[in-house]
Amino acid sequence: MNKTIYFGLLFFFLVFLQVFVLNNILFLGYINPYLYITFIFLYPLKKNRVLFLLIAFMLGLSIDLFSDSGGIHAFATLSIAYFRLFFVKVFFRKFENDYPFFKLSLEPFGKKFNYLVTLTVIHHFILFSFANFSFQNISYVLLNTLYSSLFTLILYFLGVYIFSKKQ
Repeated sequence: MNKTIYFGLLFFFLVFLQVFVLNNILFLGYINPYLYITFIFLYPLKKNRVLFLLIAFMLGLSIDLFSDSGGIHAFATLSIAYFRLFFVKVFFRKFENDYPFFKLSLEPFGKKFNYLVTLTVIHHFILFSFANFSFQNISYVLLNTLYSSLFTLILYFLGVYIFSKKQ
């Protein structure tokens, strides 16, 4: 399948999944998975980041439109999309020459795990910080960040395991 079509379908599938299924999950008042950020993890690295940042912004904005959250998803998603290359360089030691050949699925699990945890926690911390926007609620922000990040990562790794299982 053409990569453009694949990522277009992935975009719409993740928005649909997030809006109609995952936004309706709230365990114990803290846990709400945000699996739509998987698109940021899986999108290929390119030298020209403008299109990717625009797509990431549109991803967050589409979640905001359906969730009535005022742009916080767009900001959090755009933030991790912007910092993604920095963390690729830090965790995987990849440079511009390596971008066309980089695939997250081919990297060692430890490096991949650190990369995914870092971006997920940053996304969730930004998201919940702007949602609460008060130092009085810092414990609530940290609990939401911790539990939702954990649940998001569990769903991500389960999805990767289920859909990439070789028979």
